[in-house]
Amino acid sequence: MDEATQQAFNAGSLRANAAYQSAKRNVTIDPITRLEGHGKIDIYLDDKGDVERAYLQVPELRGFEVFCRGRPAEDMPQITSRICGVCPTAHHMAATKTLDALYQVEPTPAGRKIRELVYHTFMLEDHALHVFVLGGPDFIVGPEAPPELRNIVGVIQKVGLDAGKRVIGMRRQLRELIAYFGGKVVHPVLGLPGGVSKSLKPADLPRFQALAREGIEFARWTLEIFHSVVLANPDYVKLITSDAFTHRTCYLGMVDADNRLNFYDGQLRVVDCDGREVCRFAPHQYRDYIAEHVEPWSYMKFTFLKQRGWHGFVEGPETSIYSVAPLARLNVADGMATPRAQAAYEEYFQVLGGRPVHHTLANHWARVVEMVYAAERIDQLVNDPDITNPEVRRIPTAVPAQGIGVVEAPRGTLFHHYETDERGVIRMANLIVATGNNAARIAMSVEKAAKNLIKGGEVREGLLNKVEMAFRAYDPCLGCATHALPGHTPLKVRIFDRERRLVRELSQG
Repeated sequence: MDEATQQAFNAGSLRANAAYQSAKRNVTIDPITRLEGHGKIDIYLDDKGDVERAYLQVPELRGFEVFCRGRPAEDMPQITSRICGVCPTAHHMAATKTLDALYQVEPTPAGRKIRELVYHTFMLEDHALHVFVLGGPDFIVGPEAPPELRNIVGVIQKVGLDAGKRVIGMRRQLRELIAYFGGKVVHPVLGLPGGVSKSLKPADLPRFQALAREGIEFARWTLEIFHSVVLANPDYVKLITSDAFTHRTCYLGMVDADNRLNFYDGQLRVVDCDGREVCRFAPHQYRDYIAEHVEPWSYMKFTFLKQRGWHGFVEGPETSIYSVAPLARLNVADGMATPRAQAAYEEYFQVLGGRPVHHTLANHWARVVEMVYAAERIDQLVNDPDITNPEVRRIPTAVPAQGIGVVEAPRGTLFHHYETDERGVIRMANLIVATGNNAARIAMSVEKAAKNLIKGGEVREGLLNKVEMAFRAYDPCLGCATHALPGHTPLKVRIFDRERRLVRELSQG
């Protein structure tokens, strides 16, 4: 071990492994940080010290699609919410909507609006988590700040204790609303086929109306912070719009009948890298438009536009790779359904040069625009006369067979698809999650950032963090994204010599 590597280990740096591997012409970032799940990045350098290839690898494996089989379909909102402790409400709501389709039942008006109220509350709370805790430190504290400061503690030191208390307090109140209906926050028990399990008591309505007003002010305050910290810094704007973080791909998201963004219900719309509509389809048609590809170096599946075919990790007019999440949703939508969010949407595209925006790091700004929309939608719902109607469920009577449900999770479009026998016991479950939809573009983003930032063998902590920023902008959930059939780890071991020539390959029998 050379002296530089020994010093890295002695310092206890998370990048010690990276320092050690760089001596052998490759850099490993393990673990990658500030995301949900586990992963690593392998960066291979050529003889000049420039990046030859870079891979985001997901070594963990989850078997939810397999062990859901044989379970009653009514269990799915609780089973699938266990996939992730950060975004359980997204899986819970997608599963609940799938049960509606499975049992061919429409929820009552009050039941649907309570679902939407809970879901938009979750979206606001989850986006705030990413802005201030996961992605935000890269801008609020700085991408090349010491690692020990690139976290919520460093954010509070930068914006002040009162601001930190405001963020924590707002998230606590939003989570209390979710728990009011779902019994708990992390794994809510709310959704039922045909509605929800609990109504909103009129006596409790005033405090939620007050929370909605506070939520709007919180979202507007967050947008002001983004302006003052990020957009007012020319270096940050240059980083966001740089080629290192730009890809011309397609985009997918859910829209209403007027092509305005919708988190809960609507049709799926795809636009190409020039903003032209490629296709528009109902959730139950997803298999006609979306296909999945696998690579031997990751347990994530890579989705692509089926009608265009898989052409590899390429961008441009003919690409079949698409992106989801906030950046994609704004690119797909013709506008927002609430006034303050519409104004923020218009400013976003005016500053960034019009639709579509291809800058990966612009996801952070788009996420704040969506916070404004979610807060305004909460306010609309708590002031809707139907919201306290006690009729919150319609009992299903149909024999189940197949159901498909879709929501826009914080990280992008989330598909649930179940097939059952006549008793409602699951025979097949397919989950295409947001990070799976983003997987191909994330892989491209990591490699492009590494190639643009690492030159001549210079590998600094700050540069490695900027490479991580390429995936962090998507707010990926790798625990959600790794599924495998038929339920065992498809183990493959490849042995290379010192010149990286494949010597032998072993695979699980």
